[in-house]
Amino acid sequence: MYGAIKKFRGDLGIGIIAAENGRDYRFEQTAILNSQRDLEGQEVHFELGELKAREIIVLAGSPWSAFGGIGL
Repeated sequence: MYGAIKKFRGDLGIGIIAAENGRDYRFEQTAILNSQRDLEGQEVHFELGELKAREIIVLAGSPWSAFGGIGL
């Protein structure tokens, strides 16, 4: 599933992803496979597990960014 990081609290290591299906999903910083410095607003691909985002890949700087992002 695709989405964008809506909010991230670095001090707590948690955040919210606004998904392409219109829902918001919580995540933990440890679920990000290729962590970036500024996470808010970054487009991501992720899997769902028990209503939380997991296996999150930040798409910025990846080959996917060459296609102009996902258009959220």
